[in-house]
Amino acid sequence: MPAPDKSVPECAFCNLPDDRIAMANDLAIGIRDGFPVSNGHTLVIPKRHVGSFFETTPDERKALFDLLDAAKNALTTEFQPAAYNIGINDGPAAGQTVPHLHIHLIPRYADDDSDPRGGIRKIFPKKANYWE
Repeated sequence: MPAPDKSVPECAFCNLPDDRIAMANDLAIGIRDGFPVSNGHTLVIPKRHVGSFFETTPDERKALFDLLDAAKNALTTEFQPAAYNIGINDGPAAGQTVPHLHIHLIPRYADDDSDPRGGIRKIFPKKANYWE
């Protein structure tokens, strides 16, 4: 199984130590987030250094989604969350701080937010409540 692309020395995701990698397939890896927002917060990352989801190949997208499914199944077994948020910050204006594509899989728990409605819309709190 090929390792992450280590040809970009300044990229944190291209140079992860092997003990950080929780799961992998031929084109992607999964790690636990170093700054988790919930128990089990996981990142799914292409092995090839690529900044944007829109720069991935069809094979990479399949590998990313296959690993996302595997990560979800593992988290369900380990943590039994009530739900999940899945997100990609694609570009600096979207909040991407590591310029290597990564998909956040964030387990959600019944008591982690008093009103979880709006989900990902809460990145703009004034626009999250669209139902009133």
